[in-house]
Amino acid sequence: MKVAFYTPLKPPDHPVPSGDRQLSRALLQALQAGGHDAVIASRYRSFDGRGDPVRQARLAETGERLAQRLIARFRRADQRPDAWFTYHLHHKAPDWLGPAVCRAFAIPYLVAEASVAASQHDGAWAHGYAASVAAIRAADAILFLNPHDVAGVRAVRGEVAADQPLPPFLDLDAFVAAAAPAPPPRPPGRVRLISVAMMRDGGKLASYRVLAAALARIASPDWELLLIGDGPARGNVEAAFAGIGGGRVRFAGAMSGGEVAAQLLASDLFVWPAVDEAFGMVFIEAQACGLPVVGGNAGGVAGVVDDGRSGLLVEPGNVAAFAAATARLMDDAALRARMGKAAIAYVRSRHGLASASARIDSVLRQVAAGRNPGRAPGARAPLQ
Repeated sequence: MKVAFYTPLKPPDHPVPSGDRQLSRALLQALQAGGHDAVIASRYRSFDGRGDPVRQARLAETGERLAQRLIARFRRADQRPDAWFTYHLHHKAPDWLGPAVCRAFAIPYLVAEASVAASQHDGAWAHGYAASVAAIRAADAILFLNPHDVAGVRAVRGEVAADQPLPPFLDLDAFVAAAAPAPPPRPPGRVRLISVAMMRDGGKLASYRVLAAALARIASPDWELLLIGDGPARGNVEAAFAGIGGGRVRFAGAMSGGEVAAQLLASDLFVWPAVDEAFGMVFIEAQACGLPVVGGNAGGVAGVVDDGRSGLLVEPGNVAAFAAATARLMDDAALRARMGKAAIAYVRSRHGLASASARIDSVLRQVAAGRNPGRAPGARAPLQ
């Protein structure tokens, strides 16, 4: 099928790296791996991060104009898609394009990762909330990447048979294979911790502060920490770790995917408190490289870490609990080894590209057949 792919928050080729961009690329790859002709329909960003009603109204007006332009372009038979696929739909980044195009051509509308914040019904994002809820109700199927989104979505659209969980995923083989040359060896007997995250205000900075406070409680000198990432809050992150001496904390800055993979493969334990994290794609990357993880049990993190088998999850923001879990794995090499092996098996069974591609393909064909009974998926419907 020809699938129009759209991400209202951030397009897959956006220059700023993030987990959101990473997963949008993975979804596009999964559609293509399933044999579909998936192309980016638009790079229009409907994101309003400030809760500004005037900005939301302008974004809506622009989105509606762009939707009409897309409809005009798609009226040429060689351009018109068979389905529309939107990733990451919520009140701060509603989809002004997909529902209009799908209504115009009677084609299926699919959404991956939709969330509903009921508090915004009459809040600062009321305009974006109304648009996102309307799109959620119009969707033929919703794929839930974060289990915490299910209740909110069902509250506004009910239970729909085509809606399904879709565990977050990556092309695990490609990620590990892309590893750059291994970093230099560390002193024998020293446990190497690693964390990978953007350095920005909000949940990321809060997570770095929890991590610094937790590590400051661990008296053992036989560890070192590599922090990969950069951003506007780097100064505050460095300040948080300033009290940990002995040269045990190293700031590596931003790295490419291959460089990150190499550093993960050369480490012993991945640590990230995950304050306000949706689920954390880096947990999947770390486990794919054979690392057990210590994380905060926030958002959908429990959906990407097998707590007690591939890692240890603790109450979000609990410094003492995070320190205890980290110290436990630092002190027990055998436990780290067992959890590392379990981590590889876990992510390969649940979070690989092939299984995600097959699930997306199945849902896409199911809703296409439901829209056009008796017509083969991918066959063109009459022009509207």
